[in-house]
Amino acid sequence: MAEKRGYAIGMQDFPTMIQRGGLYIDKTAYVYKMAHTQGTYFFLSRPRRFGKSLLISTLQAYFEGRRELFDGLDISQLEKDWTVFPVIRLDLSAGKYYDMNSMHQTIDFMLARQEKRYGLTVNSNETFGRRLTAIIEAAYEQTGRQVVVLIDEYDAPMLDSIT
Repeated sequence: MAEKRGYAIGMQDFPTMIQRGGLYIDKTAYVYKMAHTQGTYFFLSRPRRFGKSLLISTLQAYFEGRRELFDGLDISQLEKDWTVFPVIRLDLSAGKYYDMNSMHQTIDFMLARQEKRYGLTVNSNETFGRRLTAIIEAAYEQTGRQVVVLIDEYDAPMLDSIT
């Protein structure tokens, strides 16, 4: 008899879903194909509740080389190298964006965590773009590998401030 797996309703974290044995519809062949495409930037626009955050979490686990999470999935047969890349994940659902001050505080907090991770001095007076660039450069210098930047819930600031 086939093993029954529970629906992981509302679960958006790939490692947790796999470790708890939740039902996962295997899209890892698409992850592999996207990762091995010559593109530089990918924008994934999908309807609400369509698995964008789970996909971002899957991409993060893949680029971090967490091979053990992918046992039995399509990508385990496709990927041979399992190269570990530095991953910078910015989840914009981490705050509220009802005004400019709360938006700045949220983005400052996310960037400060990444700056500390790579041994950079937190400089809240610098622009967000320059800070992110410095983080990417530090990650590359420390690892010698291309840096993967994943931005989840990119529309949260827009949705919070629309009115």
